[in-house]
Amino acid sequence: MTQPICLQLYTVRDAMAADWKATLARVAQIGYAGVEAVYTDKIPAATFKAELDRNKLLVSGAHVGIDYLRGQLDQVIADLKLFGAKYVICPWMSPEQRGDAAKWRAFMHEFEVIGDKCRAAGMQFLYHHHDFELAPLGTTNALSILLDESKPGTIDAEIDIYWVAYAGLNPVEMITKYQGRVPCVHLKDMATGSRTFAEVGHGTLDIAAVLKAADAAGTQWLIVEQDSCQRDPFESVTMSYEWLKRHGRA
Repeated sequence: MTQPICLQLYTVRDAMAADWKATLARVAQIGYAGVEAVYTDKIPAATFKAELDRNKLLVSGAHVGIDYLRGQLDQVIADLKLFGAKYVICPWMSPEQRGDAAKWRAFMHEFEVIGDKCRAAGMQFLYHHHDFELAPLGTTNALSILLDESKPGTIDAEIDIYWVAYAGLNPVEMITKYQGRVPCVHLKDMATGSRTFAEVGHGTLDIAAVLKAADAAGTQWLIVEQDSCQRDPFESVTMSYEWLKRHGRA
């Protein structure tokens, strides 16, 4: 199985803010098949779609902030369908919003409603985790609440292999546990010693094993993301892409 390789545009967020059209062109020139967007209503959807088409870039989905999910879900779905995307992804809950297991169960019920609306529109709702959703909450954790206790078919996962490892867990085991429910996997690596972010294939994580697990789990998109880069972000995302290409993934 060879999944398309796309780039989460948060990695090049400063360049997107300075000149988003030129940034999309550079991403395409590197060789990426597509992008995972960070949803905003500041760029008209038709304008963004035109640039995607100009650069022959697909869109896997978008990270959509909770305020948009709560207040503009119909517009989000319409815009992502225009892009040809399938995945509506909640990327983050702020420290002020988080809480105990009961709080996460309230989020779960809210996300079930969002997930039902996405599914009715032919899309899929995913939750993208960091490390805090993997911290113990009694006998469970936030990610387990969202995925294991929710109504089937409403909430699926975008597994981020770096944050799984950062939390002291095994990314391969996590992907395997949620086989069939991990259509998108965030690929990033962990630097030796510092545990900061590294380019894919240039750190300590067993990327080859992750890719094999993703194949078995039915993952549809492999998404390069690097939250922060120790060099120019375009150099970093090129290094990640080239490693994946050398290993038959692009």
